[in-house]
Amino acid sequence: MTDPIAPPKRKNPLMRTRRALLPPSARSRTAQGLTWAAAEGRFALQTCQECHRFAYPPRDVCPDCLSSHLTFVDAPAGGMLVTATTIRMTSDPYFRERMPWRQGIVTSDCGPRIIANLHRGCLDGERVRLTLQLDKSGNAAVFAWPDKDEPHMDDDPALREMTANPKFRRALVTDGRNPVGQAMAKALSRAGATQIFVGIAQPWKPLAEEEALLAINGVELVTLDLNNEKSVVELAADIGAKVDILINTADHTRPVHLFEEGGSRKLFDAINATVLGSMRLAHAFGPVMVSRGADGVNSAAAWVNVLSAYALANLPEYGVLSVSHAASLSLSHWLRSELRNGGVKLMNAFVGPLDTEWFQTVPPPKVAPAQLAEAVVDGLRLGLEEIYVGDVAKDIRARLAANPKALEREIGK
Repeated sequence: MTDPIAPPKRKNPLMRTRRALLPPSARSRTAQGLTWAAAEGRFALQTCQECHRFAYPPRDVCPDCLSSHLTFVDAPAGGMLVTATTIRMTSDPYFRERMPWRQGIVTSDCGPRIIANLHRGCLDGERVRLTLQLDKSGNAAVFAWPDKDEPHMDDDPALREMTANPKFRRALVTDGRNPVGQAMAKALSRAGATQIFVGIAQPWKPLAEEEALLAINGVELVTLDLNNEKSVVELAADIGAKVDILINTADHTRPVHLFEEGGSRKLFDAINATVLGSMRLAHAFGPVMVSRGADGVNSAAAWVNVLSAYALANLPEYGVLSVSHAASLSLSHWLRSELRNGGVKLMNAFVGPLDTEWFQTVPPPKVAPAQLAEAVVDGLRLGLEEIYVGDVAKDIRARLAANPKALEREIGK
């Protein structure tokens, strides 16, 4: 059984904040195939194209037939825990602060014996299921779960080190006027977040959903305009040290034809609201989140960017959206490398057309804001870096991997 975690005690402001330490991060280029799978929540291992056997750990040649044709494919995730041990002493600074730590040997259903980090509910001689989790250094680590669900499974200390579960954490949602931001606040509250700051630009403007937002447990409305650097800096000075999860829902969706008059101005408006807005957030909130990566149960844990799936392939009808979100995607990779120094994860949530007014003329399938919000919370619980929400986003992801030129031609018609 997993003991439920207790709500964190109020922090003594006079005490020094512990510096975030990272687990050992050296990996071969081949081993980054595991990282790719872990980032998307898949359990993938190398398989030999000659003898069709699975191999672990990652290597350049097959250990059975010495073939160099090894590819990462989704693998059966079950196995048997044959032995377990509890580590109580180590010379590594990161793990020294987290002792005791459980590891064991799992005989996987697909063949290889795997040394895995163990959930506290795993017992010798019992079935387990394996996942690939991203540790705080951004690398994949094998994690073994009990085969059957039990209460408070997500409260396992080792698992929380590799995820960004909203439970007992404080979150900032940047745009409360957006239906996605409103749905995100509800989902975070249901997930156990203790405080949810919801940004409202130009608070003097009426907001029909204000009462509904304030009725959500833990919600506090704050003034935040990503187009205004002063607004972002002032909010960061006020609540920056309290934000454990930042969810950037800012958007500026406008259908624009490339050759129409004023198109460049509309592109600038979109970039100012998305790319430059994200940059302002990064400057104001990023450093303090990095400094709080080891702040206990409610440490800074994750940054989430909600991006259009058309950032991956330009949709001419919404070309401005595609360009601005493609730039935001590039910025997110830059930001991820900076946040990693504090063990803070960055997750990109790619979504197809939303069921909102700006996509009114787009035919189904569409994604409801509540569906997107639940997917983001699930991604935080699993510690993912990339999620694809809705049929359109998943289709673009698959077609981009199969034939990017065919996708470019077909989506441009």
